[in-house]
Amino acid sequence: MNPGGRLTLGLAAAAMVAGLAAWLVARARGRQGKSPEEIERQRRLDVHRRGRIAVGHVVDFVDSDVPESPGRLILYKYEVGGVTYEAAQDISSLASLVAAAHGLAGQTASVKYDPKRPTNSIIACEEWCGIKNIG
Repeated sequence: MNPGGRLTLGLAAAAMVAGLAAWLVARARGRQGKSPEEIERQRRLDVHRRGRIAVGHVVDFVDSDVPESPGRLILYKYEVGGVTYEAAQDISSLASLVAAAHGLAGQTASVKYDPKRPTNSIIACEEWCGIKNIG
């Protein structure tokens, strides 16, 4: 290989390494400073936008009274591709759902799930609710 070719190859490799490093730093900074609540909100909205809908059933509502982890969980199950999934979602930030949650056990609902990872699902978010007459 001639010296000019080696120089070009070396510069191309250095540019690729610098680009990869810049991408990794930008990705790491994108996650810094976000609270767990904000990360969860973004997850819900992502599943809402990309998700597919399956028929589900509300199993129960759990109101946690643990001071370190106060949460309101709605437990639900749904089936995708012959596999039954059981999940829980913290609905503390979804006021209209929290208000009605105690009477939802046994009710049929729509569940949105990520088609690439069916375990990643929601029963409600800020822009959508899979339970009739709520939201």
